[in-house]
Amino acid sequence: MKKSREEYSVEWYQPRLDYLSGFMLEERFENMRKVVEHRTRYMTVCMENTFHPQNASALVRNCEAFGVQDIHAIEMFCGFRPNVNIVRGTDKWVDIHRYKSTTEAVERLKKDGYRIVVTSPHKDGYTPETFDVTRGKFCIVFGTEKEGASDEIIAAADEFLLIPMCGFVESLNVSASAAILLQRLSTRLRESGVEWQLSERDRMQLLYEWVMGSVKDSENILSRGFSAECK
Repeated sequence: MKKSREEYSVEWYQPRLDYLSGFMLEERFENMRKVVEHRTRYMTVCMENTFHPQNASALVRNCEAFGVQDIHAIEMFCGFRPNVNIVRGTDKWVDIHRYKSTTEAVERLKKDGYRIVVTSPHKDGYTPETFDVTRGKFCIVFGTEKEGASDEIIAAADEFLLIPMCGFVESLNVSASAAILLQRLSTRLRESGVEWQLSERDRMQLLYEWVMGSVKDSENILSRGFSAECK
């Protein structure tokens, strides 16, 4: 029976990476190795019914820029559809998980051990400076552009986050809010001393996926040139 990808070990990935890296520029492979060291699943993001493609695109770029590997998209009323002209290929470096309902997403996230942290300017909550990043994995939830977070996800929230403001504006655009929160919280997380990095096996898996997607005809290269005893 064929193994699922989750069952493969570091020892399975390493020789394949060594072999495939010979089919790409050394500088490109080394850059991938450096980037994967900064990826995290300790912090993740959930978008609820994102209507505007530009906001979906901005979120993908923000997550990629600040090392957040997973995006969870609730698509009960509208799909999460980043604009290819805006993401400029950054979507191939992050994993997008799609859900048909808020209930399904919340159940999955809580099962995986995430705190549900909803962004809302109308709730008493933590600021990016006072939120405790060390108390376990967390998922930052952004609601719809017009209505904000749904009643269902607010009821499921473990904590709330807000960005303090002193002007007449009550809230920022979703993409602007995401950029501020991800930059600040990712910085604090990396300075906190908690184990925020991917496991060695997960880093290998992710690097392998990136390399497979970057080397033209990678499947055939492996099947033709990789030694039979390593398969």
